[in-house]
Amino acid sequence: MKPPPKWKMAILIWLGIYPVITVLVLLLFPYMAAAAWPIPLRTLLLTIIAVPVMTFVVLPLLQKLFRNWLQR
Repeated sequence: MKPPPKWKMAILIWLGIYPVITVLVLLLFPYMAAAAWPIPLRTLLLTIIAVPVMTFVVLPLLQKLFRNWLQR
């Protein structure tokens, strides 16, 4: 089976990463701002959480949901 086009995968990744980052920012940034975490540490924590969530949860789910569209 041929892999999906890169532009379709880019859209799928964006569909997953946008809500994940939005939720993480809403949940974590108020606490990190109150503790005066520097931006690089905030970004480090955000990516430490977001990458595994995307890799093991969100992308597999989106690939199942959009499999017909991805393979056209």
